[in-house]
Amino acid sequence: MSHTEPTADLAPLRLSVVVPVKNESGNIASLVDEIGRACAGLAPFEVIYVDDGSTDDTYPALEAARKTHPWLRIVRHARSGGQSAAVRSGVLRARAPVIATLDGDGQNDPAFLPALCAALDQGGSRVGLAQGQRVGRKGRWKRFQSKVANGVRGKILRDATRDTGCGLKVFRREVYLTLPYFDALHRFMPALVAREGFAVVHRDVVDRPRFTGRSKYGMFDRLWVGILDMAGVWWLIRRRRPAPPVQDMTVETRA
Repeated sequence: MSHTEPTADLAPLRLSVVVPVKNESGNIASLVDEIGRACAGLAPFEVIYVDDGSTDDTYPALEAARKTHPWLRIVRHARSGGQSAAVRSGVLRARAPVIATLDGDGQNDPAFLPALCAALDQGGSRVGLAQGQRVGRKGRWKRFQSKVANGVRGKILRDATRDTGCGLKVFRREVYLTLPYFDALHRFMPALVAREGFAVVHRDVVDRPRFTGRSKYGMFDRLWVGILDMAGVWWLIRRRRPAPPVQDMTVETRA
């Protein structure tokens, strides 16, 4: 349930930034400040933090941040539903036609959001997603994990994306709402956006260490657990059929 509800008299927003978090209390204040600075030139905007069933002080930290950041909204899950569920909750409550996402651990630098928004805009309506692709990833083991997972995925789905796991994404809300929802959707967005007939553009972004805490994902999350999801996405792509032209036969009559 949203902590704050939209009001009718607010000016139309250009951008909604959705940030899924779980047990990231130590990363809230710094990242919220960074997002505000990065999006200053994209105003009016909103930032929607989705607290995915945190058991630490994430929610109190968000409440404290909201006192000095009026564009911050808070959505809470009563229990954890996973990253894709948190992103979906944020997108469904977003009020802007363009959505940006980034991870809540500080590894995704919000400074790249304007460039991703520009890439989406420059492509026009044919582009449905601007996908960040990380360079300079920290940790040899983490680089190996991602290389294996992305390599397997790329060979099967042929989505022409080097790094679908990067949380920095900018996309059109209406395009996202056409995608089939499932757990781990956020890792397959380039393939599914292309399935709907939209182009995907890419921009390199610099990876950085998380502010505090430890990663919640490992090798099994990036590869073995995703095998069934990958097979399902492959099936969806194979079964895609173009929608036939539709003609509205309703004739309006005026007095």
